[in-house]
Amino acid sequence: MVAPSYLLLVDDEPQNLFLMGELLEMEGYAVQTAASGAEALALAQANCPALILLDVMMPEMDGFAVCRQLREDPTLGMVPIIFLTALDDDESRLAGVDALGDDYLTKPIKTELVLKKIEATLRLQEMRAKTTQQTLATQAQLLQKTRDRYERQMSAAQKISETLSEKFHLFVPEQFLSRIAPRGVESIQVGNATESEMTVLFCDIRDFTHIVEFQAARETFEWLNALFEQLNQAITSNHGFVDKYLGDAVMAVFDRPDHHSLDGVSAALAICDRLKSFNRDRDRFPLKDPLRIGIGIHTGQGVIGTIGANQRMDTTVVGDVVNTASRLEEMTKTYHCQVIASRDVINSLPADHPFPVRWLDDVIPRGKQSQLPIYAIGG
Repeated sequence: MVAPSYLLLVDDEPQNLFLMGELLEMEGYAVQTAASGAEALALAQANCPALILLDVMMPEMDGFAVCRQLREDPTLGMVPIIFLTALDDDESRLAGVDALGDDYLTKPIKTELVLKKIEATLRLQEMRAKTTQQTLATQAQLLQKTRDRYERQMSAAQKISETLSEKFHLFVPEQFLSRIAPRGVESIQVGNATESEMTVLFCDIRDFTHIVEFQAARETFEWLNALFEQLNQAITSNHGFVDKYLGDAVMAVFDRPDHHSLDGVSAALAICDRLKSFNRDRDRFPLKDPLRIGIGIHTGQGVIGTIGANQRMDTTVVGDVVNTASRLEEMTKTYHCQVIASRDVINSLPADHPFPVRWLDDVIPRGKQSQLPIYAIGG
């Protein structure tokens, strides 16, 4: 059962309140009466009416003032207001319009007209309410769709970001990022660098030019990547990271505090073991003879950072430790051994290290002036 519409009737004349109240209740409305503007405002605020029938000429606060205050109230501002007044002049009608009344009926009241006005106003208010609800429901649906689309886009963007981050780490190892971008990838710029003691390893493929002379570039690409995969595993499993792939060579860095020399030598011997395994299965590739390599290892101070220009930069390691490791790798051809390390490497190893080490010579590496004792490691 639908509850009757609640109407608030406001008039300072008790007789008018009684007669109009009786009429409205006979029509099935629930009626509450107020004899002043202040009382009307209090009753409306306590229980919001469906419609207000408002007299104009009242003491202390006239109907226009009551109407204006109701329109300023956030909860009552949309309640329909019909003025019932004896004022029949244009100035008063304009005042009613200015106060934002919904209708203006003059006394003596025509009962049928008042009832029709009330019925029509309530029906119109109900239609507006339904339209508003439908609009709000539609807006809520659109908002939810927008939120869903935004969440999908954010999820897709997150996945793309994670994928890009994963791919980015393939080009720039985490060890580099922790040094050149401690505040995140966005902070990378030319010149970001840190200096520390480290061990650098150079590994070069012997006779590379002769091997690839009669190979298709794609064939060379395939076996090089297969070999580098093995070398990378040997390096990363010993706490190092590849700084660069230099065509037929690899440069790796080991910077674990107090362990980098041990890590570098362990990685060098692991590379030699993985090369043996690779050569046993080289028939997968156009490689007639087993591959041979040379490895140089040196320990010293180096700077890890970004170098280049703002428009194009690269990560790298700079320092004598890099040049010396490269020169030691070149000497493996002269001394016919796979791994040559400097005295700095050997002196940094723990006393109980398990590696077979033998002194080779005291040499002055190409381009340098100081004499350097060098050692072969392994068989």
